Amino acid sequence: MLLHTIAEVREQIRIWKKQGLTVGLVPTMGALHEGHLSLIKKSVEKCDKTVVSVFVNPIQFCPGEDFEKYPRTLDADREMAESAGVDIVFAPSAAEMYGEGHIMSNDFLTYVIPPFFYVNKLCGKSRTGHFDGVCTVVNKLFNIVQPDFAFFGEKDRQQLIIIKKMVKDLSIPTEIIPCPIVREADGLAMSSRNKYLNEQERKDALVLKNILFNIKSCYNSGIKDTEALAETAFNFLKSCHSLEYLEFRDKNDLELKKTADKDTIVFIAVKIGNVRLIDNISLEN
Repeated sequence: MLLHTIAEVREQIRIWKKQGLTVGLVPTMGALHEGHLSLIKKSVEKCDKTVVSVFVNPIQFCPGEDFEKYPRTLDADREMAESAGVDIVFAPSAAEMYGEGHIMSNDFLTYVIPPFFYVNKLCGKSRTGHFDGVCTVVNKLFNIVQPDFAFFGEKDRQQLIIIKKMVKDLSIPTEIIPCPIVREADGLAMSSRNKYLNEQERKDALVLKNILFNIKSCYNSGIKDTEALAETAFNFLKSCHSLEYLEFRDKNDLELKKTADKDTIVFIAVKIGNVRLIDNISLEN
């Protein structure tokens, strides 16, 4: 069923909880693809009931980003979600989530602010306030849906780590279930923003996975120095690529790594044309 209000969702959750049913939540901004579908399938398998939220959250977009043009495909999203076994598609408006007028600055709205150490790096370095918006909306969704489990993709690994930290610090009774990155046949990580790429840019975007897969191959061959591993990236970069970051960080707390080991995640962000893409790879196994 498609629901648009918090009250409707809470009433349905109340009924399910009274019946002793477990609830899974898959938070999304819509434009669903096979990556989202993998999260939904895991929730449907693990939980009695599954809720998918479809909400392009304005407070996690920074000035000049793609909030206005972010793909909105609610009808197709609903069809895909319900075909996969989803019980509720929750598609609220900004006014429903943040109030009429929704003046969405922290002068007027209560925000959940994650630790500075977790956000002053990687995507947070260039997207000031982004993770404040993410944590605020996710915390709000947790309060509305009261999920036993919530499913997040590892493609947004920094987000995943920050949300796990928030859940721990705020004693939120929801278990976070990480789900592996889903890739296209050629290895490009699935993303709603891939739709922005033209044919040539789509080919150029493979630089992210080529760099990451090569680094893991070099690590497996015995190279552990992260500077040496990072140097291998320049063999793949061309003039059409704008590398924002390539960093080696701990999988639990995002501490910078000088020597790579099984707890290391390699994070990358590259701008292809006007499209900013991110990816990552674990050096474990």
